[in-house]
Amino acid sequence: MSAPQRCAAVVVGSGPAGLAVMGNLLERQLSGKIAWIDPSFQGGRVNRKYREVPSNTKVGLFQAYATAVQPFRSVIDSTPAPNPFTTMAKLDQDKTCHLHHAADMMRALTDGVVKMEQVYACRGMVTAANQAANTGSWTVRIHRSDSQDDVEIITPQLILCTGSSPTFLPMPETASPLQRLDLDMALKPSDLAAFLPRDMPLTIGVVGASHSAILVLLNLVDLARSSHPQLRVKWFTRHGMRYAEYKDGWILRDNTGLKGLAADFARTQLEDAMLPTSEAGQFITKIDCGGGQETAQYQKHLPSCSYLVQAVGYTRDPLPSLSVDGAELTPEFDHDSGNFKNAQGHLIPGLHGAGVAFPERVVDPYGNVEYAVGFFKFMKFLRRVVRY
Repeated sequence: MSAPQRCAAVVVGSGPAGLAVMGNLLERQLSGKIAWIDPSFQGGRVNRKYREVPSNTKVGLFQAYATAVQPFRSVIDSTPAPNPFTTMAKLDQDKTCHLHHAADMMRALTDGVVKMEQVYACRGMVTAANQAANTGSWTVRIHRSDSQDDVEIITPQLILCTGSSPTFLPMPETASPLQRLDLDMALKPSDLAAFLPRDMPLTIGVVGASHSAILVLLNLVDLARSSHPQLRVKWFTRHGMRYAEYKDGWILRDNTGLKGLAADFARTQLEDAMLPTSEAGQFITKIDCGGGQETAQYQKHLPSCSYLVQAVGYTRDPLPSLSVDGAELTPEFDHDSGNFKNAQGHLIPGLHGAGVAFPERVVDPYGNVEYAVGFFKFMKFLRRVVRY
């Protein structure tokens, strides 16, 4: 292993939060290079998995993200047109769009940022980070994608933007075989259509009533009315659908309520008053699992299903091994400051987080607590807390 390199900061992850952190740090003109660590620098999970997903964010907020910091504006100004920025500018700024527009915008920004002189872009995975208690410096070990050798970077600031993946709960036990249908596939219509057999009766179970669950139902209905006419759906839900509500200057259920295409589909086709006569109702049977009925309903209805999609949220991806003077560290994230604390509740110097794994805690005027997830929400959080 070569001698460790010293950098002003190490940023882990190149999704929307990691990219936003890089923009903010570059704007602060730190003394020294900023190391950016990611296996591919291709826009993270949004680009890999969700290009075909309709957003619940208005185009104008994607634009606000892309122009929030001077380094991003420099990339935009130096990118020959036509490009993802000019494409985004032509869309209706008050409407939502498919995420491939946002993903292409991120990739263009990333391509510009990695070329900047102050950036050390390293393709690989952070496997461990140890802090020296007497100095506060982190020694970050990276397994490079293009080499058998690990490298180490010494830095005073380590920022984790490591992302999240769909939550997997234990599969309900059924008398007949039941296969898990990955949520990421169910959210990508092209892969879903190719995976599911077309020439046989097929029933898919879907669990959940959030944004992801409604989009899965929409994708399955689209298949049932076109290429997969024998496809049917059993929809397991414990509560009614919840919508974002636009108030005077703020949004109730801004981070948890249905928006955009998902909200339109739910209101017009899936509500109890609409489902019996809607087109979606020709293919979907709603199973009420409220009031403690979940297990009984699973036992009754899952035997007729071949696959089950669990749209029940997201779980943080595993973190690299973290330690202080070699002793294992289990950090707790502070959703108000973007910092971490140790088991004793003390601040861990130089360790920070952002993104879907480490979002900001927000409280609306009614006192409801949510966690702010979204491109521009990450950027707003970082504009407030970045001080390093």
